[in-house]
Amino acid sequence: MKPIQLISPVDGSVWLERQPLSRDDAFAATARAKAAQKAWAARPLEDRIALVKAGVDKLMEKKDVLVEELAWQMGRPTRFGGEWGGVIDRTNYMAEIAAKTLAPVVVEDSDRFTRYLAREAVGVVFIIAPWNYPYLTTINTLAPALIAGNSVVLKHASQTLKVGERLAEAFHAAGVPEDVFQNVVLDHATTEALIGARAFNFINFTGSVGGGAAIEKAAAGTFTATGLELGGKDPGYVRADADLDAAVDSLMDGAMYNAGQCCCGIERIYVHESLYDAFVEKAVKWVDGLKLGNPFDAASTLGPMANKRFAATVRAQVAEAIAAGAKPLIDPAAFPADDGGAYLAPQILVNVDHSMRVMMEESFGPVVGIMPVKDDAEAIKLMNDSPYGLTASIWTADAEAAAEIGAQIETGTIFMNRCDFLDPALCWTGCKDTGRGGSLSFLGFYSVTRPKSYHLKKVTK
Repeated sequence: MKPIQLISPVDGSVWLERQPLSRDDAFAATARAKAAQKAWAARPLEDRIALVKAGVDKLMEKKDVLVEELAWQMGRPTRFGGEWGGVIDRTNYMAEIAAKTLAPVVVEDSDRFTRYLAREAVGVVFIIAPWNYPYLTTINTLAPALIAGNSVVLKHASQTLKVGERLAEAFHAAGVPEDVFQNVVLDHATTEALIGARAFNFINFTGSVGGGAAIEKAAAGTFTATGLELGGKDPGYVRADADLDAAVDSLMDGAMYNAGQCCCGIERIYVHESLYDAFVEKAVKWVDGLKLGNPFDAASTLGPMANKRFAATVRAQVAEAIAAGAKPLIDPAAFPADDGGAYLAPQILVNVDHSMRVMMEESFGPVVGIMPVKDDAEAIKLMNDSPYGLTASIWTADAEAAAEIGAQIETGTIFMNRCDFLDPALCWTGCKDTGRGGSLSFLGFYSVTRPKSYHLKKVTK
């Protein structure tokens, strides 16, 4: 069995190497998780909450080191710090709502009957986490799963192998039993074998559409529940009454931050024709202000993409679009750090349309296409002309109009005057090829628990 190598995008070196578990060891690990779950679920809820929060506290003790490790693993500039605000906020919110969300719903409590609906932990939760926001995306399911009384097996992306190890170290140091939360390194074949053998009771996967399809195929016939977030091609729409400067600043940040490697990043923008020229001019100026470079350089605002093959996908989309008539507005020569590999200059494209891959397929990189539209109806049509549906961002001074437009868009979240943001009180979900299920909010607990009905007839004399 070949070791799994983590190739750093910073310099192309092998930064970490780990041997995947053998099939026997993997099945043994999941058996331990199953055996440990009942005792964990039997602990008082407040104890589980305290241990989960303590695990996050332990993680924060090493946050400066973790920021540097993230740069080595997936290229995010260290100047932006880590993902810690979101990790803390999401953990705290899920902890705050746990007692109310997981409490039994009493239908009747009389001298004849006690009838109520309870929520019970599903058992063993399997998290297959992505590399782009490796701590945040894990905590979205890890925190509620452990709080609800499940054991958790985490398989992190090969690009961020160290993240899984750091999470396990922190939670174990806080007192979460080692068999209750396990970080494992698995190859694809062993992963599929475990899923096919019903080793898990719920599978949370964040990744590609192809990866989600492979999960569903492996789980076919097992009746194992899955939560799948499979990417997006998120649009922004700038109406005629929008605050132009605010729209440019937020939408371009949403398109370029993290080298465009955000599940809910902005990948296509539609601007009312009355604002189009001004928006494009300001957008180009905004992007020209970025500095592509080594993520450890404090001046770098754009680091390398996580892997050179990801950058190659974006380069191919851009080249095809230009060959088909698109106009690039950013001069790559202004970004000399672009090495043809993982370091990729940002790009804005105009004269684009939906016949081009760059406007229809997920790019997951620092490129965005901008199109003019004549009215809301055209914008809605174009926003819905996508196989994905994660978020959509509407820029307007009219909240009622935003809600009306939002009701017509096929997506999981509607933003008005913001984008690229997760609110832990709102369900993170999507439709179409973006996947199914949801995390965060009270509904996030429903994914990792199952309803259980109690119908208790009392003995009467």
